[in-house]
Amino acid sequence: MSSLTGTEAWRRLSAHHAQMRNVHMRDLFARDPQRGARYSLEAAGLFLDYAKHRITDETLALLCALARERELGRWIERMYAGEPINNSERRAVLHVALRADPPPREVGETLARMRAFAEGLRRGETRGATGEAISDVVNLGIGGSDLGPRMAARALRRYCGQRPRVHFVANVDPEDLNAVLEGLRPESTLFIVASKTFTTAETLMNARRARAWLASRIAEADLGKHFAAVSTNLAAAGQFGIAPERIFPMWDWVGGRFSLWSAVGLALMIAIGPEAFDELLAGARAMDEHFRAAPPEANMPVLLALLGVWYTNFFGAHTHAVLPYAEDLQLFPNHLQQLEMESNGKRVDREGAAVDYQTGPILWGSVGTNGQHAFHQLLHQGTRLVPADFILVRTPTDARDAEAHRMLLANALAQSAALMRGQDDFAEPHRHYPGNQPSSTIVLPRLDPRSLGALVALYEHKVFVQGVIWGVNSFDQWGVELGKRIAQSLTPMLAGISAPGEELDSSTRALIRRLQQRPPE
Repeated sequence: MSSLTGTEAWRRLSAHHAQMRNVHMRDLFARDPQRGARYSLEAAGLFLDYAKHRITDETLALLCALARERELGRWIERMYAGEPINNSERRAVLHVALRADPPPREVGETLARMRAFAEGLRRGETRGATGEAISDVVNLGIGGSDLGPRMAARALRRYCGQRPRVHFVANVDPEDLNAVLEGLRPESTLFIVASKTFTTAETLMNARRARAWLASRIAEADLGKHFAAVSTNLAAAGQFGIAPERIFPMWDWVGGRFSLWSAVGLALMIAIGPEAFDELLAGARAMDEHFRAAPPEANMPVLLALLGVWYTNFFGAHTHAVLPYAEDLQLFPNHLQQLEMESNGKRVDREGAAVDYQTGPILWGSVGTNGQHAFHQLLHQGTRLVPADFILVRTPTDARDAEAHRMLLANALAQSAALMRGQDDFAEPHRHYPGNQPSSTIVLPRLDPRSLGALVALYEHKVFVQGVIWGVNSFDQWGVELGKRIAQSLTPMLAGISAPGEELDSSTRALIRRLQQRPPE
């Protein structure tokens, strides 16, 4: 038995689950008229309602006891102290330092350089090789070097200036870059190569293709005027032809999916401006302060994490839905997919022993109200338990949109209420709603940089807490390496440079042969 499942708190939670598994939330609300007020919390400007969960005061006490038994407080302090809690890579985990006030010296210096570079672009002072002002910036990255900044730029699009326009390319599929380059001009385009190691295969392929596109109109010696880089590998970026003053450093104590706040956010800062970027950092910092200081019972990230443990490990929930009722948050579930599943999708603990319990659930989601006409059918009348997070924005961006915004909010509240309450109709079973589907509701006062910063930091800390409970290293991602190595060996085979060997399975060999064939005319 593992150290987790052998704890006293785990044993008591298992016994408590046997008492709770058939309890309906309708009855919990009927017994406690103040449940909604008691199970709510405000922090860093965000409001959390967690009343619509299959929990009682005893449940919460036992979950918080589990957090204490797993020494959560000590792990939080170890992270803030810069201890190498990413043990497989012997690295500290200090994304919180990126938004500290004041920040560490090297972080502050990099932020100052980013601000100067962003302001020069936004004022039209940065010129390309032919003397034209840069009108378009293309961020070339993938994973953590793309998802966070892309999500935030979409969420904060109303803060973006008209020039320069900022674009994001991640996929090695040539059509991703091709689609962005349509309508752009080499003379007025700048590329940011965002790769922590400057060895990311997809990003470097796109960078080479971008370089070739520029070279069609710009002399080889001047191509560096159309590039900047974000990387820990300053030497490799320099060898690519990028001037030292345009290389913005990262540090090995920042994981890719936690790097939005670092120089990885350069494209975002260019898009929304340095002042808005500072507000983003301030919102995250407010959530950091709450997370570090509040006890588990009143700690927003901790409560979300423990509720996730409750459903994943005791109710057997395999997935978790994130449902933003805000069109501009449409990419937020995509960002969280990497943040949560790459962090906690682990099958061994920090010591390398196989776990005997479930770890990270599959995270998915989409914006409301669109999802109501798609997958909500399964949530209401399907056979699976799917905990969900509803994310609402209280105030519309434009006061003239108040009527439509009220309709949006009404739909969100109706969905969470219906999922909890259900509706009995045994005469016509197809109209029966079982209810008892748990959900949290997170309310942002408005969709601005400060609120978005707090929201992203909320989920970052949730991931960390669950990693502590499950005993896994949330800050490495060795699971992505095997596919990369195999892809490197298959590329020359597809090109006909080498032949598929017996080390490949018969399926892969046959697929290579088929893909090498020319399609019929």
